[in-house]
Amino acid sequence: MSGANRIAGKGRLTPAKTARFTFDGRSLSALEGDSVASALLANGIHLAARSFKYRRPRGILTAGPEEPNALFDISRDAGRAQPNVRAPAQEIYDGIKVKSQNRWPSLSFDIGGINNYLAPFFAAGFYYKTFMWPKQAWKYLFEPVVREAAGLGVAPKETDPDHYANRYAHCDVLVAGGGISGIAAALAAADTGASVILVDERPELGGALYYDTSVTIDGIDGFEWARRMTTKLSAMPNVTVLTRTTVFGYYAQNFIGLAERVTDHLASPDRNAPRERLWQVRAKRVIIATGAIERHMVFPGNDRPGIMLASAARTYLNHYGVAVGSKIGVYAAHDSAYEAAFDLHAAGCKIQAIVDYRDKPGEAVLAKARSLGINVMVGHAVIGTKGSLRVSSMTVARRGAKSGEKIAVDAILMSSGWTPSVHLFSQSRGKLAFDAEHQRFLPGTYAQDCLSVGACNGTDGLQAAIEEAIGAGELMAKAAGATGNCNVTIAASQAFEWTGGMVGSADGAGPDDLFAKAFVDFQHDVCAKDIRLAVREGMHSIEHIKRFTTNGMATDQGKLSNIHGLAIASEVLGKPIPEVGLTTFRAPYTPVTFGTLINHSRGALFDPARKTPIHAWEEAHGAVFEDVGNWKRAWFYPKPGEDMHQAVNRECRTVREVAGIFDASTLGKIEVVGPDAATFMNLMYTNGWDTLKPGRCRYGIMLREDGFVYDDGVVGRLAEDRFHITTTTGGAPRVMNHMEDYLQTEFPHLKVWLTSTTEQWAVIAVQGPKAREILQPLVEGVDLSPEALPHMSVVEGKLKGIPMRLFRMTFAGELGFEVNVPADYGQAAWEAIWGVAEPMGACAYGTETMHVLRAEKGYIIVGQDTDGTVTPDDAGLSWAVGKKKTDFVGIRGMKRPDLVREGRKQLVGLRTKDPKEVLEEGAQIVADPNQPKPMTMLGHVTSSYWSENCGHSIAMALVAGGRARMGQTLYVPMPDRVIAVEVCETVFFDKDGGRINV
Repeated sequence: MSGANRIAGKGRLTPAKTARFTFDGRSLSALEGDSVASALLANGIHLAARSFKYRRPRGILTAGPEEPNALFDISRDAGRAQPNVRAPAQEIYDGIKVKSQNRWPSLSFDIGGINNYLAPFFAAGFYYKTFMWPKQAWKYLFEPVVREAAGLGVAPKETDPDHYANRYAHCDVLVAGGGISGIAAALAAADTGASVILVDERPELGGALYYDTSVTIDGIDGFEWARRMTTKLSAMPNVTVLTRTTVFGYYAQNFIGLAERVTDHLASPDRNAPRERLWQVRAKRVIIATGAIERHMVFPGNDRPGIMLASAARTYLNHYGVAVGSKIGVYAAHDSAYEAAFDLHAAGCKIQAIVDYRDKPGEAVLAKARSLGINVMVGHAVIGTKGSLRVSSMTVARRGAKSGEKIAVDAILMSSGWTPSVHLFSQSRGKLAFDAEHQRFLPGTYAQDCLSVGACNGTDGLQAAIEEAIGAGELMAKAAGATGNCNVTIAASQAFEWTGGMVGSADGAGPDDLFAKAFVDFQHDVCAKDIRLAVREGMHSIEHIKRFTTNGMATDQGKLSNIHGLAIASEVLGKPIPEVGLTTFRAPYTPVTFGTLINHSRGALFDPARKTPIHAWEEAHGAVFEDVGNWKRAWFYPKPGEDMHQAVNRECRTVREVAGIFDASTLGKIEVVGPDAATFMNLMYTNGWDTLKPGRCRYGIMLREDGFVYDDGVVGRLAEDRFHITTTTGGAPRVMNHMEDYLQTEFPHLKVWLTSTTEQWAVIAVQGPKAREILQPLVEGVDLSPEALPHMSVVEGKLKGIPMRLFRMTFAGELGFEVNVPADYGQAAWEAIWGVAEPMGACAYGTETMHVLRAEKGYIIVGQDTDGTVTPDDAGLSWAVGKKKTDFVGIRGMKRPDLVREGRKQLVGLRTKDPKEVLEEGAQIVADPNQPKPMTMLGHVTSSYWSENCGHSIAMALVAGGRARMGQTLYVPMPDRVIAVEVCETVFFDKDGGRINV
């Protein structure tokens, strides 16, 4: 048997199944099924950590995920390290390495422990006042020290070699919590025929049955009943049982986040299996059966190693077979603590005393305690403890007294009652109600389709909780559509019905005692006096108190500390607890690893690269690529000896003089289909679509509701009920979402269907004087003459036998065509076109050349030449707004007074006085470079290039009152010089557009 503190015949683990582990380099033994916490306690180790602020010795406080102290660095081998793992939640396996955190040079001797003696200087909120002076001290003195000391644990630096998984699921009923109530609810829901997912964070179902061995259900031991029900539920085809799985978040419309630990408990995990799995579940109904969390007592020195919750001591004894001490003191304000004393007494441990803060404990537990010869001190309080690395004594006095009797102990068990675990209910946006009798918050007003049952709903009686859960399971299953009858009956009994429960106490820790530390929040070293100080400092809202003291913040989320903090603030303020307020319980319920959240989205998949169907050809022909969103786009094609500028200049000349082909596959493409397609287009775009004939195209602008330009693109009408829309490359997803949002919420009466086809079409733009000559021998069934296929036309045909949609359009200001072919044929179509184009002297060109060519023609790029505050008129596109249209998205927004006032920034062209000077994009523009600083900025440069075809630099800019400044000289201040520019039209090349219509 492993460990000196194992009690023969106790617990549910198999003595023959042992495992080796190390703690801070020390080799120890444990039993399979142990948690790290139980394994340490079995080896007599209570010192587990150092506190965050004061670096006080800390021990294991709980047996659940609410553990605030025993946070360890857990590793299997190099690269498989995880900090801040809660000792009760981590299962032991052979070879696990456990390392304590936040101590130096060792856990037993931490140099940071000096902070404990400097505690009077570290009162709550001290950092708001201490680091204000001298002025430069924060940057050079305080910040480096604070950043070095802050945080819990050390993030691993090696690449995580494990992989993680993600799964989506739907169910009729999801049950959160696998205790007695959760099992009963799942049985009832499943019995009606509903699909059920039952989730619990522990390795086995059972909840409170882990520690409460006095419960009998259906005539058998409670934990054995839970095991049998697990087997029964797991065998049902309509039930999924997930253990080692935490419900960490409850989001809108019954969307539930689950984190499943798949292999973290295995000594030799299958490397093909994920380490953890993220479940994203949409449930028709949710039953919350998350139980309750035992509250600690607040008294001076309540944080020493060896002091823990009474239920935790019962768990370690009854489930793991480990005694937490041999001379045990119990400090209680609730009957449940007595049962811990009874169990330990029966296991041979000496109960030194039960100190009950109440005047009237439950008669049944009091009678049994005295019958066992246990000293019960009613109406008393623990006013202090002693012990360095483990508690050695407690001082007990009559309630309110300042001195009392010293009692030798090596462990103290405490309980001030139970706090319903309402975290998930609160995350669902439900409103809590205060139960004044028991000093607790309970689920009140529901916001989603869920029900709370059992202890988390304040239902205290065991049989009452079971009946409530069965009723809820049947009700929620039928609400989700199940039609069967529920025949589940469960009969249960337990030794005692509990009474009592209070917020806690802080006897012996007066507000003026600088050194007495009665801890409310163990994780953040928040004491009762810190709460009182916050109130004296003027913090009257619990949210302000929380932030001033850090009580209940971060990973704790108030599990242990929240009610205590509220009660102390309530006492000092002289207000009832509900008037003090309640802090927000945020997701996640317990920390979730980054690996679980991002699962496959890391490395090459963190930001997946999208490649066009023509990418391989472009790569083989020397293209230099740039990232445009997720897309890899050919930037330019340098020839040997050319730099980027030389390559782009050559490509620009070639397109204007001969032709160029360009991969435009990344353009967003959406099909709008249906009898109301034209009506929908009229509502989504500024211009009209009723008059657009099939086979013709039109440039369209899309606005947001506020009247600002959202996206643009050319739209082709393929038939009366079908439009082919193009969007900007970066705008494709948001435009699709924008249109779908309006279709579903504002225009659901329209018979229209939207389909994203970006990935379905490869697009090859052929631009330049010889574009028609290049395509003529390749196309089939299409007349390319200007009469048959004028500018802004679309026709369907074939290219070398490949189905094709051919658009007569240009973004270069030349005779142009855009060939759309199915993506699988993209490279074949490109190679066919290149085979004709190359001998003619044409070139392949990239995005940089495309930008220069379009800027020469004054064509805008939404997102570059607009900034989210530009209207169609600002961009010089008023002609694209239908003059007779009475309704479209953004029509009212664009009529707002501020959007039609004079002096707005307008898009104009700029020519530098020195034709060879190329402006920097984003550079600011002023009227007078000699004005005092800060200067008044008139606008900024949006696009700027050297134009080989124009023989000078060109630029576009948003300038206040820009069109009224034509011919004016403005200035662009740079760090080393001031550049003079002349305001001009945005079109720099072929102003009459003659080259387009040939």
